[in-house]
Amino acid sequence: MPRHLLAGDVGGTKVVLGLFDGPRLLHHERLPSAASTGLEPLCAGFLARHPGIVPASAAFGVAGPVVGGRAQTTNLPWVVEEASLRAHLRCPVKLVNDLEATAHGIEALQPSDLVPLNAGEPVARAPRALLAAGTGLGEAYMVSTPGEDGPRWIPCASEGGHTDFGPRSELEIGLLRHLAARHGHVSVERVVSGMGIREIFGFLASTGRFEIPAALVERMQREDAGAVISREAIASSSPICMETMRIFVGAYGAEAGNLALKVMALGGVYVGGGIAPRVLPLLQGGAFLEGFFGKGRFEPLMRRMPVRVVLNENTALLGAARVAASLA
Repeated sequence: MPRHLLAGDVGGTKVVLGLFDGPRLLHHERLPSAASTGLEPLCAGFLARHPGIVPASAAFGVAGPVVGGRAQTTNLPWVVEEASLRAHLRCPVKLVNDLEATAHGIEALQPSDLVPLNAGEPVARAPRALLAAGTGLGEAYMVSTPGEDGPRWIPCASEGGHTDFGPRSELEIGLLRHLAARHGHVSVERVVSGMGIREIFGFLASTGRFEIPAALVERMQREDAGAVISREAIASSSPICMETMRIFVGAYGAEAGNLALKVMALGGVYVGGGIAPRVLPLLQGGAFLEGFFGKGRFEPLMRRMPVRVVLNENTALLGAARVAASLA
């Protein structure tokens, strides 16, 4: 009976499950998170659609802090536990933070999976930073230890996306006040995420500075609002959408720079998640690197740090499979 690796990327909007034969991805499915009561029934349904396959081991990247083999997902009403999954799957199971899984997956990427924003001057064994905006904002970093074939990278989880948002202009101070009135604490995730795009748009709409066509509002109600806003901005067809994404991209770059400074990421900064590939022309437009470089006296240091956008949407899944392989 075939025995494979089961890997999963558990996000606030979707769960991606995959079956691997070693490093090779055989099958994968994207399943809506909100339609299920937990991860176990999603795994059961997925395996039922692939009869005869028994996982040798399984690993899941989960959007939220993993403590003692247990995670309360940040943007889902789920509790995910290794013990429960082991009982259902009848194999060794490991939970890691989703950005930790993505960091594991970085090593599996091809050069074509990465688009450079800043070439920089990479230092071979210096720490690396990773952040990814999607439903929320995930952050992680990587440190190296000597290995037989070169540096071995050790991913470290972080919940830096939930630290305080730091405005950089009078306009962003107004955004902070707007969000504080609505939510109390304003994390970076409130601005740099899919929900952040919607929040920025709402703030700009409240200023009365922009005319908002009824057709745009209708599309935002009918489709994913963040995706509509970003498409309009890329097409330069809506001033309020263009300003929304200018603020979003600048804040994204500034937070990438904050993380890079904290871990001295001279080994490189990786920008992943679901949003970055969809708004790549905007990330390449200058506002991202302006925010990234804008650290006062430390701008020369920031310019030495390579910055790359991760295009492969399955990076976290690839990383979870590498974790599962270590258990098998």
